[in-house]
Amino acid sequence: MTRPLIAILRGVTPAEAADMCGALIDAGITKIEVPLNSPDPFASIKSMVDAHGDSALIGAGTVLSTDDVGRVAQAGGKLVVSPNCDQRVIVATKAAGMESWPGVMTPTECFAALKAGADGLKIFPASLLGPEGIKAIRAVLPPGTQVYAVGGAGPDNFAQWMAASADGFGIGSALYKPGLGVDEVATRARDMVAAYDEAAQ
Repeated sequence: MTRPLIAILRGVTPAEAADMCGALIDAGITKIEVPLNSPDPFASIKSMVDAHGDSALIGAGTVLSTDDVGRVAQAGGKLVVSPNCDQRVIVATKAAGMESWPGVMTPTECFAALKAGADGLKIFPASLLGPEGIKAIRAVLPPGTQVYAVGGAGPDNFAQWMAASADGFGIGSALYKPGLGVDEVATRARDMVAAYDEAAQ
């Protein structure tokens, strides 16, 4: 079962990346991003892809330029997530054969992202818009548009966001932050998956 959860490993290091990735996959989270403001992020992405590329969709977050899109592709990544809607980044991502998930907040940004070829929309920070905001924007989006809530969505309110039509979630510090060991991340991931599965029933 592929769950619509993206693990955001901000701050992960190349030395621990493959093990962290494996722990997440074992727990049931198979979409994983390394934000580019992490230490040596492209090395971490390559390490994760080399070890687990057949079992997960691995890529980068906080991707702000077309140059970075190219470097993600070179590292073997298949996923590009941004905090903003830059149509050049989206087009470059799709041209490289990767999935594009730009950050959006307004209907204008949503439609600009989709027109440029985005695979889905990352509402960020979702806490500013709230479930009611997503519900309102959903009414005008094309049917089937994938909408993920990132920033303010988690196990305590998965059900509320899902009731408002969120398709999935990006989860950061609730899963991983620098200093946590693999066992702790594995436990958090299992708890996160259990909370999602319960909310999705």
